[in-house]
Amino acid sequence: MKIINCPLNGPCNAQEFVCGGEVKLPPTQNKPPEGADIEPWADYIFMQENPRGLTTEWWCHVASGYWFIAERDTITDTMLRTFTCQEWFARPAQKDSNR
Repeated sequence: MKIINCPLNGPCNAQEFVCGGEVKLPPTQNKPPEGADIEPWADYIFMQENPRGLTTEWWCHVASGYWFIAERDTITDTMLRTFTCQEWFARPAQKDSNR
């Protein structure tokens, strides 16, 4: 049985979780101005990197509805660390992260 360490609920069966995709910040503009190029927004909404190795993803504990962020190795499919949203976005920006 695979266990995921939820920051709110502690260790739980992986079947209680759903992945929400990679963590990425939206384009710098909140809403494309009228007539502006919408390609950055289309990429943000529809495109995913799907990297091999370390990735940062949104996860939801379905039973509680709690969303959090996890660092996962896509090669071994193991969760390396989990963070509350507050912890993740308070971290200093790093060149090699998805932030």
